[in-house]
Amino acid sequence: MSALIPRPVTQVAPGAVHVPNWLTLEEQRRLVAACRGWAAGPVPIRHTRLPRGGVMSVQTVCVGWHWQPYRYTRTAGDVNGARVAPFPHWMVLLGRRAVLRAYDDREAADAYTPDTALINFYDGQATMGMHQDKDEESSAPVVSLTVGDSCVFRFGNTETRTRPYTDVELASGDLFVFGGPSRYAYHGVPKVRPGTGDPATGLRSGRLNITMRVAGLTDTWPAPAAAGAR
Repeated sequence: MSALIPRPVTQVAPGAVHVPNWLTLEEQRRLVAACRGWAAGPVPIRHTRLPRGGVMSVQTVCVGWHWQPYRYTRTAGDVNGARVAPFPHWMVLLGRRAVLRAYDDREAADAYTPDTALINFYDGQATMGMHQDKDEESSAPVVSLTVGDSCVFRFGNTETRTRPYTDVELASGDLFVFGGPSRYAYHGVPKVRPGTGDPATGLRSGRLNITMRVAGLTDTWPAPAAAGAR
């Protein structure tokens, strides 16, 4: 995406806001370095296996809480049994800045305290089907950051995986926040655009997507009786 063509901040749906070019290049480098560290462990990055046997095309690593279909735990029983890396305070501050930028609401930003993040790495062929982020006990907004290659981000409605939806081009440095009426909207990534990222971020190829959430859980949280939809 050419820097000569400004991309405006857009409200894609009520509570869903796209802020282009929000991260500085230095912030993107810091995120890439942090994600590389988390990818190495204590719970390494992996292709998540779904309950029915399918394997996700993206690679995922978690901090704060470990996501496995379709629940959060502190330890990764589906990988190596280790406790996930802690959620760093600098990411809490980043999440609050993101909510303030998206909603221009200081009270909401100050109250936002993310405690988990899913980091998904997309190579040129990886996709993500339409799903809801609903395994969290909290309905606080999801803060999504993109570093690396651009993608088509499909943002839908709260009732169905099908239309109506809006396709948004997310480029490196972009912020997307969805909460309020759009918190449980279906969304996915049907396409990544290889070769569109800037190697100066520290990522030569592929797309990193960092999604911060508020799990709303405690260490004694029990596993749900039934799997959710994702």
